[in-house]
Amino acid sequence: MKQRSLRVSASPARASRARVLGALACAFGLGAAMSHPAHAELSDGIVRIGVLTDMSGPFVDNVGPGSVLATQLAVEEFGGKVRGKPIEVVVSDHQNKADIGAARAREWLDRDRVDVITELGNSAVALATLRIAADRNRMTMVTGAGASRISNEDCVATNVHWVYDTYALAKVGTQTIVERGAKSWYFIAADYSFGHALQGDGTNFITAAGGKVVGATRYPFPGTDFASPLLTAQSSGAKTVAFATAGNDLQNAIKQAAEFGLPKSQQMVAMLMSIVDVHTLTLPVAQGMYYAESFYWDLDDESRRFGRRFFERFKRMPTALQAGQYSAVLNYLKAVQASGSDNVTDVVRTLRSMKIHDAFARNATLRPDGKLSHDMYLVQVKASAESKYPWDYYKVVQTVPGDRAFLPLSESKCPLVKR
Repeated sequence: MKQRSLRVSASPARASRARVLGALACAFGLGAAMSHPAHAELSDGIVRIGVLTDMSGPFVDNVGPGSVLATQLAVEEFGGKVRGKPIEVVVSDHQNKADIGAARAREWLDRDRVDVITELGNSAVALATLRIAADRNRMTMVTGAGASRISNEDCVATNVHWVYDTYALAKVGTQTIVERGAKSWYFIAADYSFGHALQGDGTNFITAAGGKVVGATRYPFPGTDFASPLLTAQSSGAKTVAFATAGNDLQNAIKQAAEFGLPKSQQMVAMLMSIVDVHTLTLPVAQGMYYAESFYWDLDDESRRFGRRFFERFKRMPTALQAGQYSAVLNYLKAVQASGSDNVTDVVRTLRSMKIHDAFARNATLRPDGKLSHDMYLVQVKASAESKYPWDYYKVVQTVPGDRAFLPLSESKCPLVKR
């Protein structure tokens, strides 16, 4: 498994997606430094950011090279240096295997002096990595994994959980739909920690809202053949079929649902979906689906500026996870700059004191459990006739403030939360 590194200049030439991928193996000259005090205390004179992501598997479109580009954009926006010291980004593919991710994390932390490991777009990889980093008093920023335990019972003081979790996805993505009359549900869930968490959290919220889960099928991850679970869901008579999976698996399940002809009386809900999934499926296939989102490029002027900047380089709009990666890295660098240190205690303390507002984050605060609390959105995919321009895919049905979307601290099992 190869490790790739890059240094980011302040004013790089615009590149196609192919050039972005090629750049991962190359080094770039650093741009001019910003003006900073001379007393900066950075551990070895370089700020190293590790992006441990899925570069080849089922989540590659939701994270992967796009999350690497998002990291690059954040570094470029910051000027390429912190307090006069260069920023280096290293990238590796965890292949959605916890042992591979853990091995790379140990190498980065013990040998390569990486200051923060980011992205971690697989819950099993994220949980393994955050423990390894905590043992070494180094920082992790989970932007791609969603298991709620990351910032709940398995929380550590050296980790932040930036974009979403299964609690918020399940709550925002089920309660309003139940209240609109979808009282009976059937789950098709990936058989690993993320799928289990989505199904479990979703079941709790459906029940609390007055609905009922009439059945569920867990399939081996990754999956390609969804015929059996789809037919079982169809015969269950449930009003809503919920997919507790993501990436290529989700796309395959929705395509096959269309092929098998789930009756119009059964509403399909994705527990985690992205704009790239919609783009790949096309509006005629995905139209009408509901799901919870944490970012939409066409939400307002700030998100549109970032979306178009990303599109210029990648030729597609960013997913929420890619926008969240940009936000996490940008705010990490701001915290290092403000504190004058890359020590994890100093950085986390500074992040908690900062006003966090950017193209991704709205009304955001970093909680004691490491969870970034920010606005979430219930969206519905537009019909083809409703879409007026490229990537005009969502109707925002509801905006849910972070203090209502995420697990209340009063219910948290995180040992960092004071009772």
